[in-house]
Amino acid sequence: QVQLVESGGGLVHSGGSLRLSCTASGSIFRINAMGWYRQAPGKQRELVATIISGGSTNYADSVKGRFTISTDNAKNTVYLQMNSLKPEDTAVYYCNADGLRLYTITRFDVWGQGTQVTVSS
Repeated sequence: QVQLVESGGGLVHSGGSLRLSCTASGSIFRINAMGWYRQAPGKQRELVATIISGGSTNYADSVKGRFTISTDNAKNTVYLQMNSLKPEDTAVYYCNADGLRLYTITRFDVWGQGTQVTVSS
């Protein structure tokens, strides 16, 4: 079993900052990629940012220049630093991890439980 635990959501005023964290645990041989997605009420889940094991990153156009994704590979943890937050960033943020399980070397693709981010105007 591979599990993701997220933290760091909350309520912040427009222009403020938050830092989300997500730690993977369990039978992990290797993590290939981790990412953050979000889902606002009445909308589909969308990509926010991803990072692969080599360090390459990808961001949604709506967050470029404001959000930064990073990892601590020793801790199997991914972070999302969110600056200059806007009310339209309000959503449940979900962490995702893709990799290989220990022993069986089979692929996993798992999601966290989500953390609420609310930006007030």
